[in-house]
Amino acid sequence: MSANTPSPTRSRSTHPAALLPDDPPVDAALARQHKLTADEYARITSELGRPPTYTELGVFSVMWSEHCSYKSSRVHLRRLPTKGARVIQGPGENAGVVDIGDGYAAVFKMESHNHPSFIEPHQGAATGVGGIMRDVFTMGARPIASLNSLRFGRPDHPRTPELLRGVVAGIAGYGNCIGVPTVGGEVQFDGRYDGNILVNAFTCGVARTDRIFYGRATGVGNAILYMGAKTGRDGIHGATMASDQFRDGGPSQRPTMQVGDPFLGKLLLEACLELFAADVLQGIQDMGAAGLTSSSVEMAGRGGNGIELSLDDVPRRARHMTPYEILLSESQERMLLVAKPGMEGQVLAICRKWDLDCAVIGRVTATKRWVVTATPGYDPLDPDPATTSPVVVCDLPIPALTDDAPIYDRPQGDAAPSAVAPPELPPPGDLRAELLALLSSPNVGSKRWVWRQYDHIVRGGTVVLPGADAAVVKVLCERDTEGALRGGDVSRVEKLLAFSVDCNGRMVELDPFVGAAMAVAETCRNLVCVGAEPLGMTDCLNFGNPERPDVMRQLARAIDGVAAGCKALDVPIVSGNVSLYNETEGRAILPTPTVAAVGLVRAMEEVVTPWWKAPGEMVFLLGASPVDSGLLAGLAGSEYAAQKLAQPTSGSISPARCPGPAIDLDREKRLQQLVLALARARRLASAHDVSDGGLAVALAECSTTTPGSVVPIGARIDLELPIDVPPDSLEIASLLFGEHPSRVVVSVRPVDAEFLVEAARAASVGAYELGVTGGTSLSISVARPHAAEGQGVVIASMLASVDDLRTARESALDGVVGR
Repeated sequence: MSANTPSPTRSRSTHPAALLPDDPPVDAALARQHKLTADEYARITSELGRPPTYTELGVFSVMWSEHCSYKSSRVHLRRLPTKGARVIQGPGENAGVVDIGDGYAAVFKMESHNHPSFIEPHQGAATGVGGIMRDVFTMGARPIASLNSLRFGRPDHPRTPELLRGVVAGIAGYGNCIGVPTVGGEVQFDGRYDGNILVNAFTCGVARTDRIFYGRATGVGNAILYMGAKTGRDGIHGATMASDQFRDGGPSQRPTMQVGDPFLGKLLLEACLELFAADVLQGIQDMGAAGLTSSSVEMAGRGGNGIELSLDDVPRRARHMTPYEILLSESQERMLLVAKPGMEGQVLAICRKWDLDCAVIGRVTATKRWVVTATPGYDPLDPDPATTSPVVVCDLPIPALTDDAPIYDRPQGDAAPSAVAPPELPPPGDLRAELLALLSSPNVGSKRWVWRQYDHIVRGGTVVLPGADAAVVKVLCERDTEGALRGGDVSRVEKLLAFSVDCNGRMVELDPFVGAAMAVAETCRNLVCVGAEPLGMTDCLNFGNPERPDVMRQLARAIDGVAAGCKALDVPIVSGNVSLYNETEGRAILPTPTVAAVGLVRAMEEVVTPWWKAPGEMVFLLGASPVDSGLLAGLAGSEYAAQKLAQPTSGSISPARCPGPAIDLDREKRLQQLVLALARARRLASAHDVSDGGLAVALAECSTTTPGSVVPIGARIDLELPIDVPPDSLEIASLLFGEHPSRVVVSVRPVDAEFLVEAARAASVGAYELGVTGGTSLSISVARPHAAEGQGVVIASMLASVDDLRTARESALDGVVGR
């Protein structure tokens, strides 16, 4: 393991920071309490040429935390592809930006709020949503859609109902109030998340390409302004807490929790958009993790400048706050602004209009140092404030807090092999019962209980609702924002954006590289299934303790898998987040490198949905045959295997006789290009990705995911196995329930069937005719070829009414949250 070393020639301040009367003595032991190692503390003292003050120690502890510095992952993140023809801004800013044409851009990012949501589910999830929205609109974009990716423990764990209800209520409470639709996401349950849930929040906004704003402190002498909610003591050391692991005994860190106010967030959003239109800002940054400290330090670092701040001028809502508390507070709904020269008055006036606190608290300097002053004992809320003079409480070199923060290339190693042999997967029983059991399981069945609590149609642009492969939102982009503010006519251009998020932690545990590549492939496959071209991705890499070589190996290999998937599909990573130390008492979560993607649909007529549209449509399976990758391979890490093995951690190990997961990225690319081409040719009646639960579940979903006003349609499906096996064999189970990648079920009108087959042949993609839609039941038969007569002989079959399938799907969360 190695870390970068400080520059011995960096200039030092001739006026070291003052020690305040109530500050505790700073030493290596106190540094350790701040989650800094002995080596890191020694490096700080060497960098400064003196011990840090108590306030400076707090600043280093948050800026050098995993949450802010990415010190264990930066060396690996460099391998991700981040450039592309449409990329306007890649990683390193508040959010990524991709061109969507006609002078507009999609601005998006995903971040974790895992630890806060486990401690206090409602506020943890709510402030996660608020924070990711601010990351987007601080770039100049109006948020138009949100997603979430959630992981909880076992459905029967005592805390799971409380956590699920709290998280969903927090997401709904913030998103619904601020008026941004939550249009989709995913929810999974596994025993490995019992002690550490995951809450990953995604937001996308739209901005003009000539109106992108950046978090940079430029223009020496420019005023720095504080805007938004007053500063309180909530959230102090939230960034450090997010870089720590839990201990047994339950949540115990409520003082580090942030509290959100979506109504104030709405005022902040509208005020920021008006400031952007008025063109009065040089830079802007959300006060997120580590609050005023990280926002000001990062702005200075990106701008290559220094900053001077006066804490006396920071609006406060708590009495007698110390500089340490003011700098490390993570009070929500706050922004840091750099005004253009002479524009401070206009900024203040716009903030007053929106009833927001705003104050000039500093200026940009050329020193490349972060200098903070405060008056000892001063409290603006005190009727008799102190009259002593301000003193310097922090004087630190900007590079030491940003680019020159520690970077570790930590040791990697595989986990020790288990002494317990993997259990033998039992053969399937009654196939109808097996299918209904899968459909009613919390990981496979409908998540309607979750998304019906979200306002997914606010702003009136949602075209494809939650429950499909991907959400689609129509955006009317204003060509003349200034004209709109003056009440003039505004011309608009319509854009259709699609959104998807995905990860299967069980697959990643079996093979981090393959599992991560599969997550990228499935997320993009979901987009093409609704007729969207994937434009860019954001990731949220959730792992355990990186100081463990086996976890570090998982993280590094998963990053390589994400990179391979993105390169193969030509979809760059433009933003992201890393969340480490997700474990309790050494028990790590499933490795969960979640990825979300944004796609573009050319026209409303090219939007495709997953349900059958009419009787008599022909059903095809496009992509890989289960035999191509080994018939039993699809059972490894599958939901079917998890149920059958009844493992405490959902059966993540590969069952006996089943090889691990595999994916052919070249085949995946050809499949996705074919599905997109068919959608654009308007030849698809429906399209649906085959994923959790396998082919049988996908077919059942095509029969049951119809909107409430549409009558569901069944289908008759005839499958064939190329080998002679008994009806209760694992091969039958794998054909029906195996989770082989790179497959899409489509339906077409009979007149379009020949076009589909020819297009698939030209693209070198398999196209297998499965059957025909119609009736009120789903019938699936499995045949094997008869050597003598050359005709198939049915060896297994199932029949279930569409009503029974739908009832099973809709009951999936009843055991967790009730009906």
